[in-house]
Amino acid sequence: MSLPERNKVGTTPSTDFPAGGLAIVVGAQGGIGQALVRALETDTRFARVMGLGRQSTPALNLLDESSIRHCAQTMQDTGMPLRLLVDATGYLHSEGHRPEKSWQQLDPAHMAHHFAINAIGPALLMKHFLPLLARDGKSVFATLSAKVGSIGDNQLGGWYSYRASKAALNQLVHTAAIQLRRKHPEAVCVALHPGTVATTLSAPFAKTGLDVKTPEQAARRLLQVIDTLNAAQSGGFFHHDGTPLPW
Repeated sequence: MSLPERNKVGTTPSTDFPAGGLAIVVGAQGGIGQALVRALETDTRFARVMGLGRQSTPALNLLDESSIRHCAQTMQDTGMPLRLLVDATGYLHSEGHRPEKSWQQLDPAHMAHHFAINAIGPALLMKHFLPLLARDGKSVFATLSAKVGSIGDNQLGGWYSYRASKAALNQLVHTAAIQLRRKHPEAVCVALHPGTVATTLSAPFAKTGLDVKTPEQAARRLLQVIDTLNAAQSGGFFHHDGTPLPW
């Protein structure tokens, strides 16, 4: 794990959540999302854990801003301070559509769907949930990005739509973090790479020799990284071992 950075006056911002707040997982029906909910439910620092998704009550659909707005209002109405929101959503492939190996395979509708789920949807989560983060003490908005979204780390090419949509997500996180710190100086807004996880999203691409983790292992590692983060690291992009990733 990387150590928390120190601020200008030489003190270390708090990396612990004040007790009694609300934790939310968006994409709670997915493999990592389910594991995150289960792990958070055993964390006594949070008074309540909510899993949101298309089948939850209330339902949250990334393609429908009104549902995001309604969920945010419902969470606000609980009166509990929002301490943690983990966005565990993402789209890589579907039946008949696999990641592109060359530009000849680019399809505008397929590309637009990537951006709708991987960038625009999370941006709307930021729009409606970042203002709800507690203003006193540590609070975190973390969204699952992907190492292949790193421009600096791209050595293989391919996967055009997925790479580009995750790179867009990283920019949105970095930009939102700048605005967030103006009114929420102790809050953290970050992108996290979960690694290769045994879920339906990555299963067709889990090649022999890869370090494939179970959803439970991935959730535990992601929450460990979140626990180390402080406001000085807001706007960053981090590997599941806590090390920064290049943009």
